[in-house]
Parts: sequence; C-alpha cells; structure tokens
Amino acid sequence: MGERPAAKKGANGKRYDPERLFLPPDDDLAPNRPGETLRARLDASRTGRAGLFFARLLGRRPVEDAWRRKLAAEQLVGAALDGLAAAGWEVVHSIELPGDAVISHLLIGPGGVFCVLAEQTRRAAVRLDETDVRVTGDARPYPYVRKARQNAARCSLVLTRGCGYPVRARPVLVLVGATEADVHAGPEDVSVLREEQLHELGTLGGILHPDRVDRIHTVARNRRAWLAA
Repeated sequence: MGERPAAKKGANGKRYDPERLFLPPDDDLAPNRPGETLRARLDASRTGRAGLFFARLLGRRPVEDAWRRKLAAEQLVGAALDGLAAAGWEVVHSIELPGDAVISHLLIGPGGVFCVLAEQTRRAAVRLDETDVRVTGDARPYPYVRKARQNAARCSLVLTRGCGYPVRARPVLVLVGATEADVHAGPEDVSVLREEQLHELGTLGGILHPDRVDRIHTVARNRRAWLAA
C-alpha cells in the first residue's frame, strides 16, 4: 500500500484531507489562493517589461495592467473572507468555469452561500444601475452587476446538481477602492459592498446547518463539478 496523502492546507489555513473526499490533488480547489487564475495568466504572459512600457507610452492599456489591478482586489477581498473561518465559514477561491469566466470567491457558511465578485474601482465614486457600474472619470460602464448575477446563477446550478438539493448562491459585488457608491438605482438582487463592509457577511446566520456547510463545500472544492457549469 502507498503512503496516505498528506492533508492539504486551504487558503484560510485550515487543513483538508484529500483522501477523505477521494479527490486527486489537481482536482482539489481548497488550496487555491485568492487570484490564483490571474497569477497564472500573468506568469504565462509573454509581454515583457519593455513591451508593457512602450504600450503605456503609446497610450494603450495592456491587459496585464487590468489583471494586476483585479489581482490586488481579489487578494484584499480573499484575505477578508478567509478571516471569517473562525465563525464557521468556508471559502473557495478562483474557481474556473468553462470559457473565460472565473468565480472570484465562493463563501459558504451559517448565513448561506455567497458568490463574491471583487472588482477594482481606482479610488473613485461609482454609480450603479440594474446591470452596470459607472466609475467617475471613465467613459464606458462596466458590466459588473450583470456579471455578478450570472456567476451566482451558474454557482447555484452546479451546487444544486452536486448536492442533490436546492442550493441558492446569492450574488455579492465588492467594489474595492470606491470612495462612495450610489446604489439608489442599483439592483435589489445583488448585494453591493465596499471592502470595509465584508465583515458584515460573517455576522449572518440561521440559514445553513454545519452539516450542509460541509456538504456544499465538498462539492464546491471539486474542480470537476464545475466542468459543466
């Protein structure tokens, strides 16, 4: 008999036993760090420093710059969510879906399941409507509200299928760096927070029993469960 696989640490420092869930190491998302997918994209980028410098000099916006800003947002939000572990919450970071979609963070705990989208807003005031976020100083709107809603719907389908009972993932949009957020015309079905408000999620309860939290987390950390999302 071979040696028993060692327990793995999740991003929040908890230890998870891959043998207990019969997950091959490559299929276990529990150890994912916040922004794992963006880190991989940046590492694989073939645009060197000189190329980025000249692109910026010419007034272009290299995609790598956008990746770095989003990575910083996901790291900040991910660290805050990992801090909720002591209150019975589990977090899975950087879940890749078919296509280019990525779930920034999936938070599972006593207060329910939250599909969290972290976006950087450059220390600016923002205004929301039913689908978009408008950042002061930027000409075009960003479809963050629509993206948060769509990601949560896909999470709900995957978790319901994997658990065998209905699981509702509620969309949460975190606007990192926003100096103020006008949500009067914003969506009723998407919770919009700034990074300093994330601790409020940890105070929620009365929705999921610890056994349900464990079951949903078991499904969520299995990479293969998301292949048909």
